[in-house]
Amino acid sequence: MKTAVFLDRDGVINEVLTERVKFVNKPKDLHFLPGVPEAIRKLNEHFDYIFVVTNQGGVGLGFMKESQLQKVHEHMVNELKKHGAIIHDIAYCPHKPKAGCACRKPGSKMIEDLAEKYQVDVSNSYMVGDTDTDIQAGKKAGTKTVFIGEEDPLADAAFPDLQSAADWIIKDAQKNDC
Repeated sequence: MKTAVFLDRDGVINEVLTERVKFVNKPKDLHFLPGVPEAIRKLNEHFDYIFVVTNQGGVGLGFMKESQLQKVHEHMVNELKKHGAIIHDIAYCPHKPKAGCACRKPGSKMIEDLAEKYQVDVSNSYMVGDTDTDIQAGKKAGTKTVFIGEEDPLADAAFPDLQSAADWIIKDAQKNDC
């Protein structure tokens, strides 16, 4: 079985709700948080797959079209690739926040579908997010969870950014390989 790191997008990979960026509706609105390309490149060296799983309710609410979201994701993948960082696949929930769909986090369908598609062992994989819904989705799917921020009582670990989280994830995964 393969291993993976599932990353939330907004607040983990890119800025959101800052002075510079309110919402990421166009490629030009996507600004990587410090150290993100390096962190993903490092994770690429130790895991079979790096995935993005993201709620994008702005599509369902009519703030952006799905084609715009796909352009943002293409831009993100291409910019990361320039730094040697590879995202293997992206799953997103385009539904409105209260739509009651199975794919919206804290639901775990996006993680489970990617795990099935790529034959990933979720018990040896990680979900990284900056909200409690990210952590809940990871727990429901059976992954270890890493919170980006101060702390989350459900998370296995918490770090201020993806770069420091990546180091812990790699060490934790290697500890389990023994």
